Amino acid sequence: MLNSNLLRKLDMQDLMVFVAVYEQSSVTDVSEALFVSQSTVSYCLKKLRTSFEDELFVNTRTGMRPTYKASSMYGHVQKILESINLCHAGAPTFDPMAQPVTFNICAPEYFEQLILPRMLKRFDFDDLPVMVNMHKFETDVPVEELRDGSLDLVICFGPNFHRSHADLKSRMLLEDDLVCVFDKRATPLEPRLSLQAFTERRHVFPTPWTSTTNMVDGWLARQAQKRQIVARSNSYSAALKMITGTDFILTLPRRIQRLLTNDAVFQHCEAPNGLPGFTLDMQWSHNVDQDSANLWLREQVIKTCAELEAA
Repeated sequence: MLNSNLLRKLDMQDLMVFVAVYEQSSVTDVSEALFVSQSTVSYCLKKLRTSFEDELFVNTRTGMRPTYKASSMYGHVQKILESINLCHAGAPTFDPMAQPVTFNICAPEYFEQLILPRMLKRFDFDDLPVMVNMHKFETDVPVEELRDGSLDLVICFGPNFHRSHADLKSRMLLEDDLVCVFDKRATPLEPRLSLQAFTERRHVFPTPWTSTTNMVDGWLARQAQKRQIVARSNSYSAALKMITGTDFILTLPRRIQRLLTNDAVFQHCEAPNGLPGFTLDMQWSHNVDQDSANLWLREQVIKTCAELEAA
């Protein structure tokens, strides 16, 4: 708030006149420098004197001499004009070519397998000095790391798998569903597994994050069913090796199945009716919502996911 209502009548031109008169000591020179009439300069000075309740400049034979108050004001008025210019310019735009930059992303293996390789290839093609440092997704969204800037982005599954936080922003990146993968010699004849056939098979479970619950077992529990898990793996590729040469079943995201399975070794069929799909979501702190570097990174992720959807 302003200390005096008199200050409300000032505008930017008045402050520009103040600085110019202080620096040039001549109304004539100021009018030429600012491309305004001498009467305009005089009017601005009158407003300034009224607002600050001081003569500010005294007319002498050697020019306009600042008063003590004008001298003490000069630096502050300069900063006001500099701040206004910064507001107009806005935040500097991030330039990935300017200098090496490292982004920290927390994400499940799904992102590392499907999206990150495409992003890195584009960075390499454009010769961008960009490094991506991946952090393993644990039990829940690492909120504090997003808040303090240790992480730039978190990629997680949805919808509603994790607690929401008012100071985090979120965007859905893509949708996917689940399919059942088998060793080729143990593939069932039916194109879609029944719920009974699904639960009768022994399962290998690739854990997307450290959690006691998951979308498949949660859905089975709602059907009053459960499955037998013979192994939990840390990666999709390890899980595929575990079912090779067995009659085990592996439930994979469809995009991962297309990416990693070899048709000479594996086959797949549709999951039981009703098994829900999922989304891949991106979360970031509200603090960096307008940060140009973070915005650029989010745009790269969104662009890569859009390419996947179109493929």
